[in-house]
Amino acid sequence: MQRGELGDKTYFGGETFGFMALSLIPFYTRFYSIETLGGFNIKVECPKIVAWANRCMQKEIIAKPLPDQKRVYEFVRQFRKRIGLE
Repeated sequence: MQRGELGDKTYFGGETFGFMALSLIPFYTRFYSIETLGGFNIKVECPKIVAWANRCMQKEIIAKPLPDQKRVYEFVRQFRKRIGLE
């Protein structure tokens, strides 16, 4: 994905939810972990990506199967402990 790919479009590829969005939306579940562990404010640094993710998550068929961001964070934190990073 290139910088600026989303632009002012609703979804990658235009106004409809497509394969690009479907392949990228699972990364949304890692946003909280990235912010918390990496000291990175994704809302400030990538506002269009956050807005896109929020639009995607309004679709129940997308949001329902994805794990909660805080559960993903707890998993990442436990994994980091196990490998000696915390």
